[in-house]
Amino acid sequence: MGVSTDSSEGGSHGGEGSWSSLSFLTRRKLVDSAHKKTEGQLAKELSVPHLIGIGVGATIGAGVYVLVGTVAREHSGPALAFSFLIAGLAAALSAFCYAELASRCPSAGSAYHYSYICVGEGAAWLIGWALILEYTIGGAAVARGISPNMAAFFGGMDHLPFFLARQHIPGTDIVVDPCAAIVVLIITGLLCVGIKESTTVQGIVTSVNVCALIFVIVAGAYLGFKSGWVGYELPSGYFPFGVDGMLAGSATVFFAYIGFDSVASTAEEVKNPQRDLPLGIGAALFLCCALYMMVSIVVVGLVPYYAINPDTPISSAFANHGMQWAAYVINAGAFTALCASLMGGILPQPRILMAMARDGLLPPFFSDINKFSQVPVKSTVATGLVAAILASLMDVSQLAGMVSVGTLLAFTTVAVSILILRYIPPDEVPLLPSLEESSDSVPSKSRWISDDRYDKHGEANICTSEDIKPVVTKEDMPIDCPLLSRHFAIGNYIDESNRRKIVGWVIALTCLGVFILTYAASDSSILRAVRFTFCGVGGILVLSGLIFLTCIDQDDARHNFGHSGGFICPLVPLLPVACILINCYLLINLGAATWARVSIWLAIGVLVYVFYGRTHSSLRNAVYVPVSHMDDKFRASSSCLA
Repeated sequence: MGVSTDSSEGGSHGGEGSWSSLSFLTRRKLVDSAHKKTEGQLAKELSVPHLIGIGVGATIGAGVYVLVGTVAREHSGPALAFSFLIAGLAAALSAFCYAELASRCPSAGSAYHYSYICVGEGAAWLIGWALILEYTIGGAAVARGISPNMAAFFGGMDHLPFFLARQHIPGTDIVVDPCAAIVVLIITGLLCVGIKESTTVQGIVTSVNVCALIFVIVAGAYLGFKSGWVGYELPSGYFPFGVDGMLAGSATVFFAYIGFDSVASTAEEVKNPQRDLPLGIGAALFLCCALYMMVSIVVVGLVPYYAINPDTPISSAFANHGMQWAAYVINAGAFTALCASLMGGILPQPRILMAMARDGLLPPFFSDINKFSQVPVKSTVATGLVAAILASLMDVSQLAGMVSVGTLLAFTTVAVSILILRYIPPDEVPLLPSLEESSDSVPSKSRWISDDRYDKHGEANICTSEDIKPVVTKEDMPIDCPLLSRHFAIGNYIDESNRRKIVGWVIALTCLGVFILTYAASDSSILRAVRFTFCGVGGILVLSGLIFLTCIDQDDARHNFGHSGGFICPLVPLLPVACILINCYLLINLGAATWARVSIWLAIGVLVYVFYGRTHSSLRNAVYVPVSHMDDKFRASSSCLA
């Protein structure tokens, strides 16, 4: 048996007080859903219809009712549907990665949970901290837009009841929006009742929104055939802004697909996560893409793209054909879209806070689960109060770009996690506290031995800091290693003992190449010669990494990682690398102002982690054992309990 400890004196994975080595940033946790306790867990109540409702509700916000006009006028023209299709395919790359990780690691926390298992504690903390910002700002921004849509039913903002109308505080620039705060608090209370009840209500609200969009499609198609689709009979053709304009439109509407990741955050509450999570993610994304495309086809067909009203594109298109009353149906759809999107935005954050608190990175207050409703009530209430305060007192529209940073960082990290899972899955895991008794005899300063000292069964020999030689050596080490039998010549030059290090460096250099390539391609202020040089260097790194990863076999240990029998992401490594490339390009193009604001938030997160999370992490004194040894001990413990 081989073990390593992570003590405060500086274990192999970095102890709580060790700054001589930053290896505590790379300590990784167990796929805890495979060995978790039965008490204090979330209720398993969700099935595929619930997940589709969460995904569609969180994705299709009121933005689609405005976005089609803006993108058609400025970027895509009649080719708007192609922009939505390309953006949907790009979002599908991330959805494939999420689907595999969600089925393998079905625990609360979404991208934070996956990155903690595959990448390490440092990256997981930054992702979790960025997602907290995303859901907080996103929820407040959505809530702020509810009162103008509600006012449409009362005849304008001036006709809203006093307790719902916005009020300006004299002597300040603050405009209080009580309607936004009230809606946030109502939704927070609903989420505290129970996951099944809240998702049922969200499904009903989402259905109203979908019915409104179907009305737009059906009625718009009737008007289009009746009028002859005047929007498509233009001398400029289908691509008035060229292919570049269509692609620019795709980059803009890509953010309309953000929201399907909310499905992954409920993984611990799904009855059959291996089957239902991939189906829920895929079906939600497909339905959103289909609705977006059909709505865009109708709108740009009813009115020439240059004549579309950028503020109310759908209502104006119907009004031009004598259907002014359709505005009431469209306003109802926009209002329910905002409510469903708000529910989808508040739902994941308490579960991320709970997951981080379970791991010791946040105070245990956030990990408490109500024994009656079986939801993290305290985290939900804290999330709702913060969102209500922000929505009622601040105009967060200028901060809306910060929402995209958290999502794109999460998408990127999930794609990197897929590469790690397939080629260098974790070969050592922290021993559960309930199983540590058998490892108490290990000295606190022991360290993990290198990979090449495993025997063929995955076992290793104990190695101390004073004696690095194994206590027992194996003379029958297999010489017919399957990793040396390659279909490509590149495999014959890989030393098995260094394979993990080599592959790890290749993945890291590939990600570096993606950053160099996307940064050079996006920054037009760089000298042309320097820009082309950087593009060439980045392209060579990315292409070389793809070729290398394609030519070597994936690690066989991936089959035993987490829960088996679920969805498998196709086209690895091409699909994850393409996903990283797209997300990195979008991240770089968010703008310097957005990154300046996000950097402040991330800097605060670093301070919180340094002074609290690092020293309270559940892995600060972890004992690490081989994966095979962990499975053997868990089976032995289970048989003893039985």
